[in-house]
Amino acid sequence: MPGTLGGHRRGRLYGRLDCPSALRALARGHYAKHRVFFADESTARAAGYRPCAVCLPEQYAHWKAQREEPTTP
Repeated sequence: MPGTLGGHRRGRLYGRLDCPSALRALARGHYAKHRVFFADESTARAAGYRPCAVCLPEQYAHWKAQREEPTTP
């Protein structure tokens, strides 16, 4: 099954395949060798990747808010 999301292995982030930021990085030639693909968001998150702030701003905001929540002892 083809993936619907692409990611960057070194940056540990994922986004849409048509993400403007990823397409710019691919055009510069710095991205392709670290590219990974995911079938869906749950798979990407389970692998430890975060959403892209450019193409998935709502998911990124939610991810960031979860990280900033204080933990209760």
